[in-house]
Amino acid sequence: MSAQGPMVRMVDVRKAFGHAEVLQGVDLEVERGTVTCVLGPSGAGKSTLLRCINHLEKIDSGYLAVDGEPIGYRDKGDALHELSAREIAAQRARIGMVFQRFNLFAHKTAIENVVHAPRLVKRQSREDARTCARALLERVGLADKADSYPSQLSGGQQQRVAIARALAMAPKLMLFDEPTSALDPELVAEVLDVMRELARDGMTMFVVTHEIGFAREVGDQVVFMDDGLVVERGTPQEVLDAPRAERTKAFLASVL
Repeated sequence: MSAQGPMVRMVDVRKAFGHAEVLQGVDLEVERGTVTCVLGPSGAGKSTLLRCINHLEKIDSGYLAVDGEPIGYRDKGDALHELSAREIAAQRARIGMVFQRFNLFAHKTAIENVVHAPRLVKRQSREDARTCARALLERVGLADKADSYPSQLSGGQQQRVAIARALAMAPKLMLFDEPTSALDPELVAEVLDVMRELARDGMTMFVVTHEIGFAREVGDQVVFMDDGLVVERGTPQEVLDAPRAERTKAFLASVL
């Protein structure tokens, strides 16, 4: 099924933590080469949904596939069987993820952070990994910071290193979990600029964000979530300029 159909497909995805049902039956598709921006209040289930896409959280029921392949499971007849930890890690290696916090190795330089996964997971040679890493650091505007440690970088620069690190695994899908929420306002633009460039290059992106302007400008699909449900989805013009649901209207009125 690879290279056919949507990049991400979710059918009645549910997830609970104890008695709290965080996802209450999510149906959603993300087409290849598009940017989906997910908006909603705190506690809506946005980050949980994103973490389910690469099996950092295991769904309780429903169906979730990336590139036509169930995430964390294998189809066997009429049932799904959970993959081994090694097989799940192989699936995750093809899905890049950028977190709110940069999660860089403090004792490694920028270029060492970027080469770490390709060397460890893909067994790239040191020379090939460093060549690729330098090209990626240049791509995110940090060619001159290759030998700097995270403590020597601003928050925006650290987040751009984190993006380069995710790209080093040549992912088919990039997940962003509020990538600018931990940044000072003046540093937000430099990270969003890199994300805009990725979108122009055709990267499939699933972005949980509170940046309404970015969603309006770059998003192909905007999804509004509340209380574990997709309340509304459509183009930026449909959801942001002419929302149908009262809950969407109230949320946008509170943030704009």
